[in-house]
Amino acid sequence: MSASIATFCQPGGGFLPLKGWRRRMIQTTLSSLTRTAFFVMGFQVKVKGKVASLAEAPIFVAAPHSSFFDAIICALTGMPSIVSRAENLSTPIFGTILRSLQPVAVSRQDPDSRKNTVAEITRRALSKGQWPQILIFPEGTCTNRSCLITFKQGAFVPRVPVQPVLLRYPNRLDTVTWTWQGYSFKELCIMTLCQVFTRLEVEFLPVHVPTEEEKNDPIIFANRVRQTMANALNVPITDHTFEDCRLMISAGQLTLPMEAGLVEFTKISKKLNLKWNHVREQLDTFAAIASASKGGRIGIEEFAEYLKLPISDVLKELFLLFDRNGDGTIDFREYVIGLSILCNPANTEETIRMAFKLFDMDEDGTITENEFASIIQSALGLPELDVSLLFKEIDADETGKLSYEEFKNFALKHPEYATLFTTYLDLQRHQLDMFEEHDTEPPKGKHSPVRNTALVSETTPLARNKVCPEGNEEDSSSTSDKKDD
Repeated sequence: MSASIATFCQPGGGFLPLKGWRRRMIQTTLSSLTRTAFFVMGFQVKVKGKVASLAEAPIFVAAPHSSFFDAIICALTGMPSIVSRAENLSTPIFGTILRSLQPVAVSRQDPDSRKNTVAEITRRALSKGQWPQILIFPEGTCTNRSCLITFKQGAFVPRVPVQPVLLRYPNRLDTVTWTWQGYSFKELCIMTLCQVFTRLEVEFLPVHVPTEEEKNDPIIFANRVRQTMANALNVPITDHTFEDCRLMISAGQLTLPMEAGLVEFTKISKKLNLKWNHVREQLDTFAAIASASKGGRIGIEEFAEYLKLPISDVLKELFLLFDRNGDGTIDFREYVIGLSILCNPANTEETIRMAFKLFDMDEDGTITENEFASIIQSALGLPELDVSLLFKEIDADETGKLSYEEFKNFALKHPEYATLFTTYLDLQRHQLDMFEEHDTEPPKGKHSPVRNTALVSETTPLARNKVCPEGNEEDSSSTSDKKDD
């Protein structure tokens, strides 16, 4: 009722801050009701430190975020604005209360939602006291409090002082942790209400005023605040993020161990310029390869079966390029990095076209099975290799010949083959350069499929020093130490 009265005929339709009696009503009534509700549920709340004023810190950052019970911070800090999903505003009763707090609404349907959310947080934080303080849980998801995951940058982009707030639940029995794997909302409420009391400690650390370096780089700002909070909590930090949680859920849905989805997404996405949707698609392919193995990892047998190639020295070397820690298996993180560093840079339109011309020995615009087999056999050094199954998979229209479009589509969907193609092309260039240096005509090998440009022997080993096409040495050199991420 108080929330309804405070927002009745609200000026600005929610786009202007509540002032005067409206704001005081929200702070007084909702804060008192929230405290009373937690007391009735048996919570014993212990508060340490001093709550910063609006002038001292426009933003509160609270962690670790592990439960919906963390909402007690709102009552302790004078009912600040929060960041909430836009759908929550339409929820009966709760939505009315939420609107009275004037939250920063996040819409999942809006592709610019993240940018708009950060812009709104910045606008309010720099309003010089017109808007109330903002409470943000920078982890962006609930965890089990065993560590602090990567902080999102939204609270740190405005370049204003923030006050870190710590949450502890020092109970023998944990009935509050609400994560993607565990008890439901209803179960946790019942379990908590069945306890005689539930201890909760809330500690307000000193305000963190950003340095000039932190103002210019919100990542540094966020990391230093996180480290300060981790030190006070005596817990480690990790580079995992909410996106890793989403990948873990997806891994579970694909019958993989949930930990298979842990890739330190933010870390590798920045280094390799990856998007979450692209990594999620790669998880589907990884699951298809690893489905027959135990532990959610790809062994050499599964790798060979997926590529429809026998286990050979060449395939073992390609496998080792993916297997960055040398444990004999490829986990999902190694698979993503391998595709990004080894395969995708080599899987360009130019490389695919060159490979197609290499296979198309009679230059008629199509590749027959014999032409295809000749190149694959030469590339792998296996003259008796049967490639009919692989050829049939590429031959989508079942005409017995491969068009350029069929070849290209398969190459784009299976970038793992790109390394084999480009390494083979590099071998041709290397041999041609050797013949030109000695001013010698290349002899015509019995099974050489290359038209007066290079020599390919039935048993010639592949060049091992390059995995990417010419002109991309930077990508190639980056893979020389496969344990260096």
